[in-house]
Amino acid sequence: MRRKRDDPQVLGDILNNVAGRLRRVDIRLVDQVQSMWDETVEESLRGRCRPLFIKDGVLVVSVPSGAFAQRITQDSTNILAAFESLGRNAPRSIRSVIEP
Repeated sequence: MRRKRDDPQVLGDILNNVAGRLRRVDIRLVDQVQSMWDETVEESLRGRCRPLFIKDGVLVVSVPSGAFAQRITQDSTNILAAFESLGRNAPRSIRSVIEP
């Protein structure tokens, strides 16, 4: 018996699933945050940490290790203040995810 994920799926179902995910994440807002990122964070974080998306007011940032996650957390007040110019769409909190 084949595993379920190997079974063929209806393309329309897959596209509806992807579209549903996109509706919850504003890609334009992510582009704005990414363009502001280098001006917002310290130089030591720029090349190693990057914003992934914003969902429900939470800015999710990719970091390479726990040490960088801690640095993002420590600087979160300054980072969030820099994004206040985005108005009501500005992120209200930050969450780091480790992606080596």
